[in-house]
Amino acid sequence: MNESIVSVRDLSIRYRTRESVTYATENVSFDLRRGEILTIVGESGSGKSTVGASILRLLPGEADVLSGEVTFEGRNILALQEKELRPIRGRRIAMIFQDPVAGLNPVIDIGSQVAEMLTSHLEIGKKEAKARAVQILRDVGLRDPERIAKSYPFQLSGGMCQRVMIGIATALDPDVIVADEPTSALDVTVQAQILHQLDQLRQERGTAILLITHDFGVVAQMADEVAVMYAGRIVESGSVRDMLKSPLHPYTHALLGTLPRVGGAHSHLRQIPGHPPEMTEPAERCPFIPRCSKVMNVCRQDPPPRLTQPEGATHQVACYNPVWQTLD
Repeated sequence: MNESIVSVRDLSIRYRTRESVTYATENVSFDLRRGEILTIVGESGSGKSTVGASILRLLPGEADVLSGEVTFEGRNILALQEKELRPIRGRRIAMIFQDPVAGLNPVIDIGSQVAEMLTSHLEIGKKEAKARAVQILRDVGLRDPERIAKSYPFQLSGGMCQRVMIGIATALDPDVIVADEPTSALDVTVQAQILHQLDQLRQERGTAILLITHDFGVVAQMADEVAVMYAGRIVESGSVRDMLKSPLHPYTHALLGTLPRVGGAHSHLRQIPGHPPEMTEPAERCPFIPRCSKVMNVCRQDPPPRLTQPEGATHQVACYNPVWQTLD
């Protein structure tokens, strides 16, 4: 359970267009262990989806990897040839996308799309693949899988399409699943069902799951470990218990402070003042300075520190002046 299967080290990525440059991630490092659910949480535009895409090397053409490695079982994904990557992508590492409808081909029936995943990696015929596809749809909880297999994506609900995507992602029993906001487009009831399925995969198969989200409710329900991203950096990481009870980075503390609390003393929802930076150039100072209530002179003078474990803390933070206040 403690063995690392994916390691990301000092990953820095930028996007280049004719009009602008965006530095999406900067020196991102973390480990994903077998049988673990690691959540990356942060506001929109923090770089978390870029990190997820890099693990399968699904970055768009305008992305430049400036530095870093993404290793899977000791092999650097970013340095592999396409023929070396093919047996890993989909079979060993799978991805569940945020928009399940957009992730499916609208002109191919569901059964054929599931079967294609099988025939592209296994030496089986189309007839056997179609039969297995029906069973896979049944295994992810879809009623009447024979009918679903003959249907097209537009004939299914968002929740049903996401179950299909989970079926495709897990068809070959991968070692790692990257789930990028897999429930953000679903209602609360379906969201709970999808998250339960992901947790079952972890428990029954020992699948390592990187779960990308902006929802701390999902973090509290699912995570073993948490990495908080802000402006392309991981600013805090640790166990879900430590993170939710005693956040150290002012951003994490402020983010958790915005959550509604049953029976809380505050009648109005809190908000973090200001906006995240646009990241059009590498940050020379802590990017949270304009929104931070604990900023000091050193924050304005020196680059933000790398993740360290302060004395008395059980997790890591990248901050010169961490918060030492337990949330109620």
